[in-house]
Amino acid sequence: MFTNTTRVEIQFGDCDPAGIVYYPNYFRFFDNATAAMLSAAFAMHKRNWLAHYGIAGIPMVDTGARFIRPSSFGDVVEIRSEITELGRSSFAVKHSLYKDGELAIEAHEKRVWVVRGEDGSIRSAPLPDEVRTLLSQSA
Repeated sequence: MFTNTTRVEIQFGDCDPAGIVYYPNYFRFFDNATAAMLSAAFAMHKRNWLAHYGIAGIPMVDTGARFIRPSSFGDVVEIRSEITELGRSSFAVKHSLYKDGELAIEAHEKRVWVVRGEDGSIRSAPLPDEVRTLLSQSA
C-alpha cells in the first residue's frame, strides 16, 4: 500500500528539560507525516484535498507508540509512513521513525473519513473509490 517518508529536524522547543523530545511532540510529527503522505498520494495540499473530497477531516480514533531510542535537539529523523489497512470509512497508518538509520519509534494510528452533516455534526463516510485506489498503490 502507499508509503511516504518525511524528514523532521528536532527543534529546541520540541524537547523537555532533559534535552530529549517530549513524547507528545512525536504524535504531532506523526500527524504531519500522515497529512504529508495523503498529500503525496492525492497529489495536492491538504487544504485542497479536504475541499476536493468535501470532507471535514480525518480524525484519529486510535493511536499508540513504542519508544525505542530518544531524539534530541538538532537530530534529523526520518518518518516512514505507510497505509496498512483500508476499512469501509477508516484507514490505518504505521509510522516508523528512524534516527541515524536505526529504528527509534514504531507508532500506529487509525483514522476515519468524516463529512459534516447539515446540522454541523460530523459522521463517518465511506472512503471514495478514488481514495481507496490511490492509497492501495505502492509509492
